[in-house]
Order: sequence, then structure tokens, then C-alpha cells
Amino acid sequence: MLRPRIIPCLLVKDGGLVKTQKFSDPKYVGDPINAVKIFNEKEADELIVIDIDATRYSKEPDLKLLQNLANESRMPLCYGGGVKTVSQAKAVVSMGIEKVALSSILVENPSIISNIANEIGSQSVVAVLDIKKKKLSANYEIWTHNGTKNSKIDPVDFSLKLQSLGAGEIVINSIDHDGMMNGLDFPILERIYNRLTIPMTIIGGVGNLKDIEEAVQRFKYIGVGVGSFFVFKGKYRAVMINYPTIEERDKIVTNTLL
Repeated sequence: MLRPRIIPCLLVKDGGLVKTQKFSDPKYVGDPINAVKIFNEKEADELIVIDIDATRYSKEPDLKLLQNLANESRMPLCYGGGVKTVSQAKAVVSMGIEKVALSSILVENPSIISNIANEIGSQSVVAVLDIKKKKLSANYEIWTHNGTKNSKIDPVDFSLKLQSLGAGEIVINSIDHDGMMNGLDFPILERIYNRLTIPMTIIGGVGNLKDIEEAVQRFKYIGVGVGSFFVFKGKYRAVMINYPTIEERDKIVTNTLL
């Protein structure tokens, strides 16, 4: 039976684990390998790791770091950052990483998703769209290069295009809600989710378990990506890696999927 997925999202910069707010001011919070070990122990559903500077500064994927992460992880792993070619995608999955996330390159060359899907399978190709609401408007636009370039592309229509080209999953990442822990941006998420036939994961804004439960109530078999809430504890944002217990996860599923 399909179940909603609760997914820790780890941001990596210069080999270290960082957290941002609205894609700015990255703060070092620890070693990503140690974080993976903790999420292993807590039996996380899946893990997303994003190198936030790889595309912005035209860096290649850090294959050494990826191999260490893959060797340590006991859960399905998705990696994004700097992947622009079929050969890079194949190198990533050859390490045992289940999914490759593509972002900025999709705006520059959407057809690359078909080329990569043909080589590694659609189920392993994830399209990540970083979105931001337009000022004085109800509409949204896709931003690239870690939120520094506005493509002016509508994320709803583009999601459908990427689905038709072979994406196996769409990830919607809200720049406005990133790291704020003030709830998810449900209006745009609903507009996209209701038109897709492939899995979708939402990231940006989770601040408590009720936010996760509300997401599952609205979307059922959704992936809920969580960053700051799984890294910080309390109002002073002390660094403490955490994840819902099995009992808490079962309660969310029971309350929302009956």
C-alpha cells in the first residue's frame, strides 16, 4: 500500500550541513554524514540531499561526498546539485543513490530530462522547482541558481511539461517559506498537485507535526520534505537532529488516510 513519505532535506555547502532562510544566510549546523547516521537510526522514509552551491557556481557533483553518503545511508537517497549531463546522472546512481534531482538545467534545457530518464529510468529522475510568489499577484515563478535568477516561468504549466518529458517525480520547493517554519504554501501546491499523475513532494515551511498531518490530509500520498524542523529544537533553534517516532508517523497516517 502507498504511504505518505516524511523526508528530511539536507542542504550541503562546502561539504558541511547548513540551513537557510528564504535561500539566504546559510548557517553551519553539522556534518551531513552524522545526520545520515541519525536518520538511519530513526528509520526515516527517504532522504534528500542538495548541494546548494553546485549549480550556482558551476561545480561538478562532489562524488567523494556522495559515495560516503550512499555508503552510510540505509534509506532511499535523492541527490541534487550540479547534475547537468546524462553521464553525471549515471555516475550518481552508480553509487547506489536511488534518485537524481534536476533543477536549473531543466529551465535551460527541458529535454535533458528525457535523455536522462531513457538511461536511468523515469523513477530515478526528480524535477525540483524552486518557486516564489510574484509581488502583488496570486501567481508564482520558478527561480534558479539557488534562488538568484528569475526564469519567469509558471510552475504549474512547467510541471506538466516535465511530467510529459519523463520526470518520475516533481518536487516543489517554496523559497518564501524556506526555513521559516510557518506552514506550507498550500494554495500553489494544490494547483500543481491536482494536475499531476506522478508523485509529488513539497518542501518549505514545516514547523511542527500538525503541518505534516495537514499536508497528508490534503494530498494523501504526498512526500513532505522537512528541513529546519528536523534540525532545530525550541524557540532558540538549538541544533538537534530529530524525526517523528514510528508511533507519531502511524498516527498521522491513521488520522488522514482512513
